[in-house]
Amino acid sequence: MSDSPALTEVEQYGVERIPDSDRSAKPLDLFRVAFGGANTFATCVLGAFPILFGLSFWQGLAATVLGLVAGALILAPLAVFGPRNGTNNAVSSSAHLGVHGRIVGSFLSLLTAVAFFSISVWSSGDALVGGAHRLMGVPQNDGVFALAYGVFALLVLTVCVYGFRFMLFVNKIAVVAASTLFVLGFFAFAGDFDPGYQGSFSSASSAGFWPAFIGSALIVLSNPVSFGAFLGDWARYIPAQASNRRVVTAAFASQIATILPFFFGLATASIIAEKAAKYMDPSASNYVGGLLAIAPGWYFLPVCLLALIGGMSTGTTSLYGTGLDFSSVFTRFSRVQATLFVGVLSIGFIFLGRFAANLSQSISTFATLIITCTAPWMVIMMLGWLTRRGWYDPDSLQVFNRRQKGGRYWFSHGWNWRGMGAWLTSAVLALTFVNLPGQFVGPLGDLAGGVDLSLLVGLGVAALLYLALLWLFPEPREVYGPQGPRLVRASNTPVPPITDDVPVPVAAGKA
Repeated sequence: MSDSPALTEVEQYGVERIPDSDRSAKPLDLFRVAFGGANTFATCVLGAFPILFGLSFWQGLAATVLGLVAGALILAPLAVFGPRNGTNNAVSSSAHLGVHGRIVGSFLSLLTAVAFFSISVWSSGDALVGGAHRLMGVPQNDGVFALAYGVFALLVLTVCVYGFRFMLFVNKIAVVAASTLFVLGFFAFAGDFDPGYQGSFSSASSAGFWPAFIGSALIVLSNPVSFGAFLGDWARYIPAQASNRRVVTAAFASQIATILPFFFGLATASIIAEKAAKYMDPSASNYVGGLLAIAPGWYFLPVCLLALIGGMSTGTTSLYGTGLDFSSVFTRFSRVQATLFVGVLSIGFIFLGRFAANLSQSISTFATLIITCTAPWMVIMMLGWLTRRGWYDPDSLQVFNRRQKGGRYWFSHGWNWRGMGAWLTSAVLALTFVNLPGQFVGPLGDLAGGVDLSLLVGLGVAALLYLALLWLFPEPREVYGPQGPRLVRASNTPVPPITDDVPVPVAAGKA
């Protein structure tokens, strides 16, 4: 095995298959990156939403645990594609959506990166400026906030440009440091914390309770689901022979461990709601400002450190993979150039969302859209793995990146209408069931008395429709490998060879 590159050596690999000799990461490294990317202030902000929506502490904790476990279960199986194929999950999706259909994964990756990179910079920048104001009297005005956001963004971009190993180094530090600071925070707020905080709903039968409960769970669930398009970016450095069970367990555990920042956000938000209620006004909420208002003076410095560490960790895990994938969609860009481009785009959204829009609404709206669009895609990927028995042709997966045509995953002019049809139908239908009062309510959003059914609809329709299409319109036998398909049928349709010209397949009967 070759020596690992230095931390300061700019990563050269794009989305091509990582050679076995350079794949030295372990499932533990996947845990560190995924947990480090979520063990931050941004997650605390998401954890505060149950209180913001009016739930009591215990109701909020139940919604948090439900969303976190469900999201981790949906996410974890997506970890197996990276080690198996040595590339990211968007490229692996070529096997199920087609050579060109893989751009769906790239789009979802971009949406997720912009949203969560923005959340991390917003929350960390606000905390750093607020902490500096309390410690040293630094003024709190738009200019100072803009400077803080810009500095964070540049630091994150720098790490992402250097690549995976530098990012892994940052997250190794972040996991320990942020966890220590959160635990320290429990001592800081222990005297003010009251687990009996009642919220706005006396019981589960109260009007509006279930919409608030489900909405809170979905906000929490969006955090693990948001990693779905990114897991392969990090897992591709794990050797192909690594145990699938260990890889999946690492991904699952990384999200369950985020109960730490979620609990911190939930508990401190309940304190803010009682002692500094103006910061929890749904029309103009400011969790970070409220946290600083109730924090003892000695905790201001840890808040600043959390902001710095958390902003770096979440920002890098969000931005790195999108820059990586963007370079394969637009081949004129190198990985470094694509990372810079996406970073600049995200910075623009950060300033727009912070200074020209309602911040809390921007967060909850984006989180819901991520769930709505990404969850059906993840279901198709998982069912695709199941029906293919985990067998993939690495060469055919790279056809799009090499600007070639043909191969096992060419299907119809580079599109697999079975997977694409199942994803598009389920995502659009799920959108109609979204219910975000005051922000976005789909045509069918009030069908269940205000309860948001978008996730259940998206998951269920994607699973049923995709399997039905695979059964009714079998895929070519060659995409399934030597053991053949599982649960579905296959056809004898020939697979065109990989060439630079459009191949003309010869028609054949179905099995």
